[in-house]
Amino acid sequence: MIMNDKLIIKVCGLRNVDNIHALEKTAIDWMGFIFYPRSPRYVSDEDNQAEAIQSCTKIKVGVFVNEKQDEIERKVAKYHLDYVQLHGDESPEDCQRLRETGCAIIKAFPISSESDFQSTIAYESYVDYFLFDTKDSGYGGTGRRFHWSVLKEYRGNIPFLLSGGIGAEHLADLSAFRHPLFAGIDLNSRFECAPALKDVGKIEQFINQLRITKYKLRRV
Repeated sequence: MIMNDKLIIKVCGLRNVDNIHALEKTAIDWMGFIFYPRSPRYVSDEDNQAEAIQSCTKIKVGVFVNEKQDEIERKVAKYHLDYVQLHGDESPEDCQRLRETGCAIIKAFPISSESDFQSTIAYESYVDYFLFDTKDSGYGGTGRRFHWSVLKEYRGNIPFLLSGGIGAEHLADLSAFRHPLFAGIDLNSRFECAPALKDVGKIEQFINQLRITKYKLRRV
């Protein structure tokens, strides 16, 4: 049973101004912007990008990896971010300090086995969502899917977003997936024409097909 029978659709890794404006007209709920300099989808401080993000009417998520708190706070203020997604080795105390400034927090965890959920316990008082992604040696997304069956062992109290190489070919699996704290999906590389450039038509088709299933999309 999905939490409230609704699903958040987050599209991450945006940068192109026209692409941002085009996706803003679709039925997605959240947009993700990556502020990790080593990412091929890195958002710089260019004025035109900043203006497009600032004016975006979707829920805006800034993705950071082991960034200093003052820089995260600067980006939150500059880009009018609604959520901070932490994808590095940030501690529960780091999350707590950010949350005390008014930031809503998503903490990402790489998952490959049920033992990985032990790491989430210490964060439960300081985050709003977890994001479960495919385990890898580096930071950020791999574009590969992990075995969702392991999620039945997640017994925490924080709702989670599902990430890791989700594409249109996984619609049937999404329809069959059940967990009481499953809150949404994070889409990225499987819907790209090039790094940071999303195929808007492909995303719209995916959402329309998803609507055919029993999911109702969360309107945020």
